[in-house]
Amino acid sequence: QKVQQYIVIVQATDMEGNLNYGLSNTATAIITVTDVNDNPPEFTTSTVSINTSARSLRRGVAWQQEVVRGGTPHAMCTRVLTHSPFGFSRPRGPREKMQHSNRSFDYEMNRAFMLTVMVSNQAPLASGIQMSFQSTAGVTISVTDVNEAPYFPTNHKLIRLEEGVPTGTVLTTFSAVDPDRFMQQAVRYSKLSDPANWLNINATNGQITTAAVLDRESDYIKNNVYEATFLAADNGIPPASGTGTLQIYLIDINDNAPELLPKEAQICEKPNLNVINITAADADIDPNVGPFVFELPSVPSAVRKNWTITRLNGDYAQLSLRIMYLEAGVYDVPIIVTDSGNPPLYNTSIIKVKVCPCDENGDCTTIGAVAAAGLGTGAIIAILICIIILLTMVLLFVVWMKRREKERHTKQLLIDPEDDVRDNILKYDEEGGGEEDQDYDLSQLQQPETMDHVLNKTPGVRRVDERPIGAEPQYPIRPVIPHPGDIGDFINEGLRAADNDPTAPPYDSLLVFDYEGSGSTAGSVSSLNSSSSGDQDYDYLNDWGPRFKKLADMYGGGEED
Repeated sequence: QKVQQYIVIVQATDMEGNLNYGLSNTATAIITVTDVNDNPPEFTTSTVSINTSARSLRRGVAWQQEVVRGGTPHAMCTRVLTHSPFGFSRPRGPREKMQHSNRSFDYEMNRAFMLTVMVSNQAPLASGIQMSFQSTAGVTISVTDVNEAPYFPTNHKLIRLEEGVPTGTVLTTFSAVDPDRFMQQAVRYSKLSDPANWLNINATNGQITTAAVLDRESDYIKNNVYEATFLAADNGIPPASGTGTLQIYLIDINDNAPELLPKEAQICEKPNLNVINITAADADIDPNVGPFVFELPSVPSAVRKNWTITRLNGDYAQLSLRIMYLEAGVYDVPIIVTDSGNPPLYNTSIIKVKVCPCDENGDCTTIGAVAAAGLGTGAIIAILICIIILLTMVLLFVVWMKRREKERHTKQLLIDPEDDVRDNILKYDEEGGGEEDQDYDLSQLQQPETMDHVLNKTPGVRRVDERPIGAEPQYPIRPVIPHPGDIGDFINEGLRAADNDPTAPPYDSLLVFDYEGSGSTAGSVSSLNSSSSGDQDYDYLNDWGPRFKKLADMYGGGEED
């Protein structure tokens, strides 16, 4: 354990070892010390204290106590816990784990453990060694309490009951247990998963009641079992929770009446050509299904008169014609089907049967296509009447539109169409060369900022927007109560004042324009004058129509007016 190998150098000298005259040489001797089991194992300390939680104790307590031993094969040791439910895990180097043989260890059952660990060599000690071949140490494990999650003792819990129990029925009490018995904690319950929302759970005691009628034929049922998950949580610090699953096995009851398939069928109008195969289906399971009973109702009487049904086996039957001929069309054939449940349930299913003329192969002919499509005589007559009514309405609308258009064209205008300029396009002759006549002085069109150039401008050329400087004439004042005979005098005086007003636009000044063409075919308008010295003939107003009748009565009468 101290020196495993010795290296010795030996020197030999002749001449009696005289270093001055003798010759010498050296040799090396290697001495290896082999180990024998002369040291038993020994703990470095005789007592060990460990503090751990119950959860950690279930996983195992790390054993970190070093054992004094040599580095040879004789150092292999065996540890033994005497009179203890704990045991050592497989050694992995100097560190090992002590594990309790019962993984359901609870703090409330054991708060501390006193253990004795004994260690010994696997090989016996060498002879002559007067020492103990083993060493012991005391281990004290103190368990600390932590908040543990509540758990459901029976998880998954299975109950059996019949489907269709009413709402509010108490099914069971699904309660959890809080392992922390020394902690005053409350456990509350809630739903974690309820696919069909069929259940309610009491938050304080875990009592489960129905919130809806449980139906075994629902899509939420798998193999007759409905499964829901609930949560139990305490109010510890920190809070802990556990889950539990409740499985409800639903026992079938006869709550579904049978149905017939198919809902629609086709048959020839003469018997012995083909039949209709009927199948009964029931959502329930045995013994609430077949064998089924098929029969035709007695009301209306035409059903049994025209049709007959033959049972083939417990689930199948055949529908065929009883009479030799049945008119083509669509018939609603009621069939009563009854199951074998206790008590039995029956249902009257309506099968739409299309009766049509058939060929030799039993297929509907083209002639019977209308009837096979479901259009009977009454339906065809109703459709024809609707078409006739629609066509009549369209015809009346067309006649009304034509009459309205005729009245519009025959209505006389109140004025001569040649004189009516409303909505008409007036055509004028060309008045210039367009863009070719753009060579003029634009300064003539600019708005003057002051009136100095007007005051200082010599008589001659003026712009149309220049207002001459001069005295403004006085216009006649209209009387407050005009007399009909004074209107003409008032108009003439106003015209005369306007003619003599040089300040009223358009100003009577010499205007200079560019060339605007060779002339107009409309003739000269120089003959128009704003005033007239003679009498004016207003008789032509009578030819202008009713709109000018009032004006013609006023001025067209001559001396009478």
